[in-house]
Amino acid sequence: MNEITVKVRFISKNAFLPEYATEGSSGMDLCAALEKGLIIPPGEVRLIPTGIALEIPPGYEGQVRPRSGLALKHQIGILNSPGTIDSDYRGEIGIILFNFGKKTFVVKPGERIAQIVFAPVVKARLKKVKTLSITRRNNGGFGHSGIKK
Repeated sequence: MNEITVKVRFISKNAFLPEYATEGSSGMDLCAALEKGLIIPPGEVRLIPTGIALEIPPGYEGQVRPRSGLALKHQIGILNSPGTIDSDYRGEIGIILFNFGKKTFVVKPGERIAQIVFAPVVKARLKKVKTLSITRRNNGGFGHSGIKK
């Protein structure tokens, strides 16, 4: 199994160290660094602090992803999913939660609100050309590959 070392700086007394819930977990749980509950009314967005900053090694990124339990039970998701944390970002990790449901949701202090997966990054070298190779799909638009002829 591949491993990297990610440095963590606590910037809030309410912060929790991210942890893998099980041996087979791909993502580490990120928790809400709150002093008291934070309300998210239906159809609204809130930025939830985690109280931590990370030093991700060059060549890697952190991918912030939603938690399936919050999505299924409470219709709470991450608005920009997956969110990307670049290796040169050193600020606090904030989670942009959206209430897709019809009921008010209260984020509790220390609640697991997201997960972070660390992944290698491949840099692209772009080459300007006049034409591209032809494919079966070619320039078909959204949903084009699902059309049966």
